[in-house]
Amino acid sequence: MHIAYDYQIFTLQEYGGISRYFFELADKIARVPGSEVCIISPLYVNAHLTASSSFLQVIGRKVPKIRYAVCICRAVNQLLTPLMMARLQPDLVHETYYSARRVAPVGGKVVLTVFDMIHERFPEFFLAGDSTSKEKAIAIGRADHIICISEQTRKDLVALLNVDPAKITVVHLGFSLPELPVDEGRRTGRPYLLYVGSRDGYKNFEALLHVYAANLSLQRDYDLVAFGGGAFTEQEQALMGHLGIGLDQVRHFCGGDSLLAGLYQQAALFVYPSLYEGFGIPPLEAMSFDCPVVCSNASSIPEVVGDAAELFDPNSSEALWGSIERVLNDEVLRQTLVVRGRERIKQFSWENCADQTLDVYRRLLS
Repeated sequence: MHIAYDYQIFTLQEYGGISRYFFELADKIARVPGSEVCIISPLYVNAHLTASSSFLQVIGRKVPKIRYAVCICRAVNQLLTPLMMARLQPDLVHETYYSARRVAPVGGKVVLTVFDMIHERFPEFFLAGDSTSKEKAIAIGRADHIICISEQTRKDLVALLNVDPAKITVVHLGFSLPELPVDEGRRTGRPYLLYVGSRDGYKNFEALLHVYAANLSLQRDYDLVAFGGGAFTEQEQALMGHLGIGLDQVRHFCGGDSLLAGLYQQAALFVYPSLYEGFGIPPLEAMSFDCPVVCSNASSIPEVVGDAAELFDPNSSEALWGSIERVLNDEVLRQTLVVRGRERIKQFSWENCADQTLDVYRRLLS
């Protein structure tokens, strides 16, 4: 069985959850006897591909993510990838994002993963010219089979785009971060609440800022740390100033998995206030480092965290503050969440994700 993954997400993301998902899939499936797996991305900016194993063939070259790099890579890859696919003739192409362009050779099967329906559910958070929904619909129509990463995403896909449920399989994601010794990377300084990922629109980071600003006891005893998502924008800094939050109280970090793992390990609490997620890996990552989790009860998040997190209504500042306060001040609750988290994460692994995805491939090719 010859499986190919296309260039799309490896052109867009240097790091990031979707590129991690496809790298882990490709790497795990490549180790299965009888599977020949390649990633075809003539030019890419993605860092995960530089760590590929001897089992996985990556056809392409990494370029630095400098200005215009993504545009240049996309143009080159759109031209070269269909030619490479036609030469290699894979049995199945798993497209790594949404595109109106087909790259699979004639006769080859196409699988598409739909991660969420955020653009369709919350169009107000995106620019008027954003073409994601249009290209997603075309890609869905082209696909022979669709993988959804949660039951919630499957339900939304069927309801919003009227996709045949028989064409969809739900496969939960896995997660992985480096294992650290207990005291490695420990930093001095004040305790902190941790937020991870992008902060725009539906991610609801502003709600967390408002709650932090409104509770002087929280500001007195804890900092707020954000990881990833780019440096704080001028608008975010202006909002912090307007709310009376000092820039020394809200810190931003970016970097690789080791840094993120250390931040989880040392955080007093992980907060995930998103209005909508197709899955939500960060809460599982936090649980893997015994970090208590407070998160939104919206969309797929309860499906992922089960009873191992303190849930709140993301549209209510009072509910968010109440959950934070309970977990910070109730040691029994904190330890209960930690113990439940250790059990919860056993249900999610990249090995399980790869095995179930490979089953989809086999059924499609049988």
